[in-house]
Amino acid sequence: MLDDKTLLGILTIIIGVLSYMLYFFGIFECKTKPDPYSWLIWGVLATIAFFAQSASGGGAGAWATALTAAVCLIIAMVSYARYEGKIKKVDIISLVGALLAIVIWRLTEDPLWAVIMAIVIGGIGFIPTFQKIFRKPREETATTYLLNGIKFGVALLALGSLTPVTWLYPAALAFMNVSLAATIFLRRM
Repeated sequence: MLDDKTLLGILTIIIGVLSYMLYFFGIFECKTKPDPYSWLIWGVLATIAFFAQSASGGGAGAWATALTAAVCLIIAMVSYARYEGKIKKVDIISLVGALLAIVIWRLTEDPLWAVIMAIVIGGIGFIPTFQKIFRKPREETATTYLLNGIKFGVALLALGSLTPVTWLYPAALAFMNVSLAATIFLRRM
């Protein structure tokens, strides 16, 4: 029989798969037009956070972060192939910051600093998407962000170890995703 943490971890994967299916449908129907650099940054940061969580006993609660890392990188590739814009200064700063988080983690050997950097840089990585939502709110899939916020909320409950390294990232992403979904819903009114 599966324990509660494992069941919650499985639930995060189910929610994540559903949310990303909706997002991919939007992309392929040309309704959703993601910023490839935001998704690349989020993919790199989620990868860093996953390894930090895993090293700190995150257990099934880290599964949502692993799924997020993989799918964000796939969305970055797909959206880059369809991208019509150009790279912006905030994209470059965020990407360099994401890579800097890896260096800081390696130098300090403290995954907490990598997680903190991932949260700060991830917040910066949301800026291009927030800016686009204010101009074109119908080019993003609000349900995906809402479900991802829920996914990370459930991931908090599935964590095998509650330390700042394990819970800060999913808590921050739950907040950021729900905020993004709310912004999309409000901008569409």
